[in-house]
Amino acid sequence: FRIPAKLEDQLLEFQSAAVRMAAGHVNKRGGVMIGDVVGLGKTLMATALAKIFEEDHGFETLVICPKNLVAMWKNYVDEYRLICRVLSISVVIKELPNLRRFRLVIIDESHNLRNREGKRFRVIQEYIKKNDSKCILLSATPYNKTYQDLSSQLRLFVSEEEDLGIRPEKLLREIGETEFSSIVQAPVRSILAFEKSDYAEDWRELMRLFLVRRTRQFIKDNYAEVRPETGQHFLKFSDGTQSNFPARIPKTIKFESNRQYSMMFASDVVDAVNNLKLPRYGLGNYVNNDNQELLDFDERKLIDDLSRAGKRLMGFCRTNLYKRLESSGYAFLLSVKRHILRNCVYLYALENDKKLPIGTSDLGVLDPGASDLDVNPILEWLYTEDNDDDEQDTEYFETASNKEFYPKAILIYKLYSEKYYSRFRWISSRHFNSGLTEELRSDTDSLLKLLDKFGDWEPENDAKLNALHRVVNETHCQEKILVFSQFADTAHYLTEELSERGIEKLASVTGSSDNPTDLAQKFSPRSNNVQIDMNDQLRILISTDVLSEGQNLQDCAIVVNFDLPWAIIRLIQRAGRVDRIGQQKEKILCYSFLPSEGIEQIIRLRGRVRQRLTENAEIVGSDELFFENEFQKTTLDDLYNEKEGIYDGEEDTEVDLSSYAYQIWKNATAIDVTLANSIRKLPHVVHSSKSLNDCSSELATEGALVHVRTAHGLDMLAWVNRDGENVSENQYEILKAAECLPDTKALPRTDNHHSIVKSVASQIVHEKKTFGGQLGRPTGARFKVYQRLKNFVEREKDTILVTDSIKKAIQDIYNYPLTQSAT
Repeated sequence: FRIPAKLEDQLLEFQSAAVRMAAGHVNKRGGVMIGDVVGLGKTLMATALAKIFEEDHGFETLVICPKNLVAMWKNYVDEYRLICRVLSISVVIKELPNLRRFRLVIIDESHNLRNREGKRFRVIQEYIKKNDSKCILLSATPYNKTYQDLSSQLRLFVSEEEDLGIRPEKLLREIGETEFSSIVQAPVRSILAFEKSDYAEDWRELMRLFLVRRTRQFIKDNYAEVRPETGQHFLKFSDGTQSNFPARIPKTIKFESNRQYSMMFASDVVDAVNNLKLPRYGLGNYVNNDNQELLDFDERKLIDDLSRAGKRLMGFCRTNLYKRLESSGYAFLLSVKRHILRNCVYLYALENDKKLPIGTSDLGVLDPGASDLDVNPILEWLYTEDNDDDEQDTEYFETASNKEFYPKAILIYKLYSEKYYSRFRWISSRHFNSGLTEELRSDTDSLLKLLDKFGDWEPENDAKLNALHRVVNETHCQEKILVFSQFADTAHYLTEELSERGIEKLASVTGSSDNPTDLAQKFSPRSNNVQIDMNDQLRILISTDVLSEGQNLQDCAIVVNFDLPWAIIRLIQRAGRVDRIGQQKEKILCYSFLPSEGIEQIIRLRGRVRQRLTENAEIVGSDELFFENEFQKTTLDDLYNEKEGIYDGEEDTEVDLSSYAYQIWKNATAIDVTLANSIRKLPHVVHSSKSLNDCSSELATEGALVHVRTAHGLDMLAWVNRDGENVSENQYEILKAAECLPDTKALPRTDNHHSIVKSVASQIVHEKKTFGGQLGRPTGARFKVYQRLKNFVEREKDTILVTDSIKKAIQDIYNYPLTQSAT
């Protein structure tokens, strides 16, 4: 594949190799997943792929990405002059069904589509299928907890019963093919079959067809140069500039918890949150049995939906309150106030026989990585502004503390029911019994008592905030600093308070920011290749995890975690925002805030949260997002004591099979420069033998390892025993079994060597015929046209009638399905 000159100059060697491998996957299988870890240039590689398919095949590209990456992608489209449309994933349900045909679809951060039951997934899948589009998926974290996360993304362009030409070998060996057929009602070479396997070997085999993935360690080992004096690894660009692989250095910012904040961590606060009834999330428990026959179909479905989601929504609400408490006292109190406001909206509707507004019951909102907001913008505005309305009915609660909320709740209800009616679903309050009102009042009273106990938040006494101020104003007063928090409220609070204390060139970016890319460029102009006047540049950027994906921020080498996420992987991802290609510093400082009295306070809180959720039998939607890879005490101790290596994560060296095979070739030919020529001069069929004792595989069996390239250019490795029976089709396992040192002496071949090879070759050819290549049915137009042209070329091969354009047409018919009009 020829990479366009402008992009070839900008791609590093390992990126160019990946682009060519990825293009091969797209051609052969209709799609590819580029799963390189954070900071290795997935966006640039996808851009190069789009340009290749645009210039070579006339494809136009559709990019679907998170909202915060839209501006960045538009910049790439402009810079490389792509014929391309960029679409935010948040609008695909509305816009995609009516969008014209794009032959290439790039989905950035594709792990957001792990849930194949979601509406967004189905809309995108249907668009790709309807338009017969090629697909490029980008994700540094392609799966979260289960291998099904991978297959769900592949299902965007792979039909569930499509014959993949490979089988889940490890699973079949464990349970047997007969047992598999009786248990699994699916073709043995389909993605459905692989979804029944929990074996990494099977999934590695599946992903070799679609995945290009390299790790930082792999790039360091195979592509980086080393400075002899320091041992520092670096990459060199074509213009001579260098990019470091810096060390990630943990630093701890210890603070004394002030009285107000310490009170919030007390057991009675955890108990108060735990004892909330949260009736708005379980409306099905309060339906008036006498009125059930009055419910129409839509109302009944509405209540059923909420009832099914209720437990998970309750768990999410409780956990979110605890997390906000750990983030900052300010964010916790704001959340409590908003919860009271929402309750008061319902109480007003119930007391006045009005309809109840019901928000979404889509469990996709439970992904804490998807949003850093606590409430919709209407409530945000209403609670922070002074709004007077003479017509408000203020007679409701007798206690003075309640009167602060109820008038605003009435105004909220009016806005909901008048200006924003279409944003909600509505149901008559007459369908619910008095228990709903009573438990809303009970929850509201409990939360009001918490507010009375804590009083107004006191920023001047906020020890965490004061410690952060010292870091940005004294410790690193001249350097760029990236501050992370889980929540938008905390980010806005820090920005406002630091600004009031005289900190300049400061901004915050959250999920509601209009243009996160613009702020990223002002903070990190060099790495984004933009010119920003020094007076307009930012020195401090306070962000939620909305910037933990996709953006280039490597002008900075200091990361501050104002609050600790509950999963360590997110902490590592934050460091990855600045540890990217183009980083020039040799060290990245990663600060974390921890109480000076130790980490027991955090451990106790998180332990109580887990216990309370268990006691309530609440399943928090996608609970691994809250607890998987959770910080253990030893991990927190390591952070507290600034132990090096904590930000590096687990040693990750495994790459995709294509990259692994390519690297074997690259390393071998680099050691012996004559090897490439020697291999190219070999005949098309070669053989060699080695001792079985040199094989480390658990499957070590006498026989033959065979490589076949089919008539359609597909590669296949197989392992058979002396009787020609299949041992394995696991490509990685076979490749490892063949491994040997350069000076390994070849043994004489066995007498039945050729008969063994013939048996496996015949078997593979038979299976590939059964698979039918990619030409569809033999009676179909595509198959017939391909065979007709192929026969013509063979018949006229020595004449001027066989042109390059005919050869290309034959290849294109094989690679690309015909449109309906062409058929």
